[in-house]
Amino acid sequence: MMNFYETYECKIDDKGRLKFPSALMKALKITEEKTFVIKRAVHQNCLEVYPAEPWKKIMSKIGGLNRFVKKNADFIRLFTAGVKSVELDSSDRIQIPKDLKLHAQLCKDIVISGAGDIFEIWDKAAFENFISTSESSFSSLAEEVMGDIDFETE
Repeated sequence: MMNFYETYECKIDDKGRLKFPSALMKALKITEEKTFVIKRAVHQNCLEVYPAEPWKKIMSKIGGLNRFVKKNADFIRLFTAGVKSVELDSSDRIQIPKDLKLHAQLCKDIVISGAGDIFEIWDKAAFENFISTSESSFSSLAEEVMGDIDFETE
């Protein structure tokens, strides 16, 4: 499984086409990935991009939820709202659907940020604002999330 951990700056054109940076393309060529699922992020005003395998994995878990439980049905509906499948074209671009472009308020300057087995697409100004406002609390967050992990055992 692929892990995305780098951050790239790039541009989106007026038609919503986003050219993947060459370094990201090198990583993707290892898996020969050409189709992605793109959706609204759960916690931030950005987009999440799923290669096929991570998407199948999460949808397998979601597919196991009992839709007769209202909160499950509501979650599934909200999680998949606006989900689109996009293909990488011959110029290493994806087309960001208009509704998702508007949702993430993507202008011209974009940041693609690795987030494990997926990556996020941010408007550059929004990404920089999020990073700068989160820096002061990152130390506490890191301790809370990672502090009890034993890195000596696998």
